[in-house]
Amino acid sequence: MAKKKAEVSKIKITLVKSTISVIPNHKKIVAALGLKKVNSVKVHEANACILGMVAKVKYLLKVENV
Repeated sequence: MAKKKAEVSKIKITLVKSTISVIPNHKKIVAALGLKKVNSVKVHEANACILGMVAKVKYLLKVENV
């Protein structure tokens, strides 16, 4: 019998503030998350890498569980 993969939780990330006057490293993190413009949305798996990136720029984002 084949093993079932564990259900991976997903998060929906929305950019709610502009990146115009933020730290350059934070701009790169937002770009790496795939967010380009204000109100752009991406769905990612909630793994340690993504959650660490979100924690760094949480003042720019809105995060919801999917």
